[in-house]
Amino acid sequence: MKRTTGLMTIALSGTLLLAACGDGNNNGENENNAANNNNNGEAAGDVDLGNMQLGTGSTGGTYYPLGQEIATAVNNNIDNDDVDISAVSSGASVDNIANINQGEIELGMSVHLPAQDALTGDGDFEGVEVDNFGFMGHIYPEVMQIVVPQDAGYESVADLEGESIAVGPPGSGTQAAAELILEAYGLEEGDYEPYEEGFGDAAEGIQDGNIDASFGLLGLPNSEIEGLHQNREIELLGLTDEGLDYIEENSGYEQFEIEADSYDFQEDDVAAITAYAILVGSTDTIDEDLGYEITKTMFEHSEDIQHPQGEHVTLDNALNGSEDLPMHPGAERYFEEEGLLD
Repeated sequence: MKRTTGLMTIALSGTLLLAACGDGNNNGENENNAANNNNNGEAAGDVDLGNMQLGTGSTGGTYYPLGQEIATAVNNNIDNDDVDISAVSSGASVDNIANINQGEIELGMSVHLPAQDALTGDGDFEGVEVDNFGFMGHIYPEVMQIVVPQDAGYESVADLEGESIAVGPPGSGTQAAAELILEAYGLEEGDYEPYEEGFGDAAEGIQDGNIDASFGLLGLPNSEIEGLHQNREIELLGLTDEGLDYIEENSGYEQFEIEADSYDFQEDDVAAITAYAILVGSTDTIDEDLGYEITKTMFEHSEDIQHPQGEHVTLDNALNGSEDLPMHPGAERYFEEEGLLD
């Protein structure tokens, strides 16, 4: 298991992010990169159509298997035989946007809130503004699910003080949200033992008794949680009204109710928070025509996405999570054609 090591790890993570996104002081280089883009928003660089990559998340979460389904649906139906998109595992939201910025990948899945932070240089992107990506559509609503052993006796997040907690991989939306939730209950660095695990590894830790709680921004229901329940009695830890008030005041997350019977083991409603999972694409390497074809294909062939969260990939939901984000020129053209934009 990968355990964080306090200030040293935080400093190292900041260094790695700055390296991935540029050090924030390279103004001349950034201006030159911006100048390479056409005024109409089309990408200036060439993309290897047969080797495009879609950044997802850890293999045990929702992003990776869903991203594989999206890539397959696009590959099989796009009106361009040269296009071949591979879904690759990653650290999720922040990692994907940083890799798009560096030209390492062309497409990425992200919680919409870190994407907003990337534009303004806030949150995990503090001091580093990233603007070479565009919104290409809503994928599904993400719900924070806090899983604990049923016999642990936890009644509140505050009870996790001193415990071993899986907070999600570095650079993930899960980790940022988990730290915010813990902060809402007065728990900060040093008050608990954090493990930077994807949900698959975290579930194994709970099963083995090595982890006391796992945070995950996941689709609802989540197959890993259902699988974990087959091996250990678990429950979802809910948020209090006071905790929800703090979270909503300090972020863009919104309150969400996980209804009873969402899982076989769940008897009561559980208060949680939610955000949107979205698709973003590079505006450096994906030009308007290619962006249009990818967006059009994803929405018009969403029935080929077999993952349960694929049911949310609809035109009715297409603009969820787009607030305050730049639209990719290709996606913008498609949404205008469909009458979703003025």
